[in-house]
Amino acid sequence: MGSNSSRIGDLPKNEYLKKLSGTESVSENDPFWNQLLSFSFPAPTSSTELKLLEEATISVCRSLAGLWTVFTLGGVGSKATASPELSSPLANQSLLLLLVLANLTDASDAPNPYRQAIMSFKNTQDSSPFPSSIPHAFQINFNSLYTALCEQQTSDQATLLLYTLLHQNSNIRTYMLARTDMENLVLPILEILYHVEERNSHHVYMALIILLILTEDDGFNRSIHEVILKNITWYSERVLTEISLGSLLILVVIRTIQYNMTRTRDKYLHTNCLAALANMSAQFRSLHQYAAQRIISLFSLLSKKHNKVLEQATQSLRGSLSSNDVPLPDYAQDLNVIEEVIRMMLEIINSCLTNSLHHNPNLVYALLYKRDLFEQFRTHPSFQDIMQNIDLVITFFSSRLLQAGAELSVERVLEIIKQGVIALPKDRLKKFPELKFKYVEEEQPEEFFIPYVWSLVYNSAVGLYWNPQDIQLFTMDSD
Repeated sequence: MGSNSSRIGDLPKNEYLKKLSGTESVSENDPFWNQLLSFSFPAPTSSTELKLLEEATISVCRSLAGLWTVFTLGGVGSKATASPELSSPLANQSLLLLLVLANLTDASDAPNPYRQAIMSFKNTQDSSPFPSSIPHAFQINFNSLYTALCEQQTSDQATLLLYTLLHQNSNIRTYMLARTDMENLVLPILEILYHVEERNSHHVYMALIILLILTEDDGFNRSIHEVILKNITWYSERVLTEISLGSLLILVVIRTIQYNMTRTRDKYLHTNCLAALANMSAQFRSLHQYAAQRIISLFSLLSKKHNKVLEQATQSLRGSLSSNDVPLPDYAQDLNVIEEVIRMMLEIINSCLTNSLHHNPNLVYALLYKRDLFEQFRTHPSFQDIMQNIDLVITFFSSRLLQAGAELSVERVLEIIKQGVIALPKDRLKKFPELKFKYVEEEQPEEFFIPYVWSLVYNSAVGLYWNPQDIQLFTMDSD
């Protein structure tokens, strides 16, 4: 599918290959690089082909020019532009090449050497020796890499690289989670999710999975509530003059869930959003009043949807009694999905109340304000157990507010809640297993990633032409 002509874009083919590989020694007739340009790329099946891949690994992953350009995405400290592939074409080509190589399937007798290199490289400040089992080891400056990744998340390929590093390289993951400026990385990811209408589904998935991986770490979940942000201009639903990074993350994830409920209805997206919230729930701290309201508003939306499906099922059942010819819609499946999501939301609320009630008066306030919402679920067999603590908290604080009299101001209610938290015996709250979810790739991740990477090459590579009629790996209208 690729070009076999003597020129690639504005460069002679041999010069283009030198730039792409980062070495002067690559030949115009090199079978490996011609295979790359032909858009073919089967996995190596023999020791000869594997040796060829290993030699290419050295030129791509250990050559200073190629590696540094790839991992810094066109220059450390350079601000992102609207079109990174046009502002830094060599960096963009290098990144696309790296993603293609890293997603090659393993050979029958050896793992993909590019993926091995991605999984094992270390910080230049790390002086510990590499294990002898790692044949393609190298080091780069993690601070420069982190800075570049923070600045370049507007593109699919940069987000995919961030996902790849976080998921596959424990050195990178440990380094990033130890940073004291995580907002520089998290905010661009949240902005991708916030503008979900403008992003393709793959980009949204990658951003969401990055958040899920980060929320697997309790230290991250605590620290994000200590970072205070001011004037988040891209968040337009409400003016947020001051909010913690944790509360903003909750707001954006909930907004993504609500968007998904009304538009795409993607169960995979729902599951990962709820998993991220669940991972954070035990460490919720000083939730912004708007974040607390949105948690309860989401539960309200789910409750209404639950009641609507129940009503439709009842009406359909009545109609079927009068006509044996009309097939009955499968409302049971819809009801089951909604009840799974409702239970997860109740578990998230319960986890917060059980582990950090004294840190979240705004959530208690929101619960009390909408306490009627929870009434129907107290005796529901699917929710009775998880409702115990929520019902206890609602009853306990409602009683204290009743004793305080009528016409209470918001400030007075919050004061009563803060006093009540101290008086509430903690042993009255039933303990549940900790909510913890871990991201695991599908059994055959290449079925998702290989078409995705090559669609990025097709759409973003500069100076390369692919005949649309010959492309079979992905559909031309795919995101």
